[in-house]
Amino acid sequence: MLIDPTYPKSFASDNHAGVHPDILDAIAAANHGDAPAYGDDSWTSAFEVKIKEVFGPGAEGFAVLNGAGANMVGLALMLGRYDAVICADSAHIATHEAGAAERLLGVKLMTVPTEHGKLQPDDIKARLGGIGNVHETQPTVVSISQVTELGTCYSPDEITALADTAHAAGLRLHMDGARLANAAAYFGCDLKTITADAGVDVFSFGGTKNGALAAEAVVVLDPSLTDAVPYLRRQSLQLASKMRFISAQLSALLTDDLWLRNAAHANQMAARLANGIADIADVSLAQAVQSNAVFAALPPAVTETLLRRYSFHYWDKAAGIVRWMTAFDTTSEHVDDFLDDIRKAVAST
Repeated sequence: MLIDPTYPKSFASDNHAGVHPDILDAIAAANHGDAPAYGDDSWTSAFEVKIKEVFGPGAEGFAVLNGAGANMVGLALMLGRYDAVICADSAHIATHEAGAAERLLGVKLMTVPTEHGKLQPDDIKARLGGIGNVHETQPTVVSISQVTELGTCYSPDEITALADTAHAAGLRLHMDGARLANAAAYFGCDLKTITADAGVDVFSFGGTKNGALAAEAVVVLDPSLTDAVPYLRRQSLQLASKMRFISAQLSALLTDDLWLRNAAHANQMAARLANGIADIADVSLAQAVQSNAVFAALPPAVTETLLRRYSFHYWDKAAGIVRWMTAFDTTSEHVDDFLDDIRKAVAST
């Protein structure tokens, strides 16, 4: 697929965006002189303090290299060799991590068909029948994606209900927070409200999709789990030698609400795009827009025309559904130009 070089802005993924200038400045500021390796540096210490400030004094943060690695380290903390994870069938750990949980952790994913990508308390209860049965894997963790793969967000109350259900059954709650910032921006709440206050035990905090270069974190809220993290992080190949450059990025995101400004802007651009297609014939929304993802149904000819110039992905080709993503650096001009081209493509087919 060839993309018109005169229009470089991608709507395929927030991973396609560049790095926020404030984060580049933070990396540059850390790039002076020598510093101890593997996290024994002042930038990592500052990041660990920042995690406690944002998520509460009981939170422990561990910088890692990527989101899949953050999920594997976080899940590994809570799982044994015969355990299982309850998750939506659309969850990133089930669909987009190449079977990492099964291959690397040796656990079973108990996937659940869901509406709009979100688990409900009854979905957890329906998977608990095998507890204590020696012939079955044992559900030990419930994992949710925030934001879901369908762009929807769990509210604080929804997370609390899931946490209460999981904890009542002796399970822990994990959150894949690759776009956690976008969910908090959508609900107008702080990060602590939809993690620590809602009963999450372990979660990842995504930076890469929100303006960072390559920076994620595992955040542990259950104090009984923290001692194992350094060893599992090393064993999982997620211990960066020059960790100061990852920690500096995460601290920058968590300073002066940069995480919120970036995520809120990306959400606003998605809403602008969604509102803009409302009056375009033969184009409709396929999901509610609650984050920086827009799922739309288009005639195949329109999609193919747009793909000659723009980068984005089919979500369900048979149904004609595509996914458009916005990012912290998407501008209103980017969106409006894209909308103009959608209208032209519809008119010409």
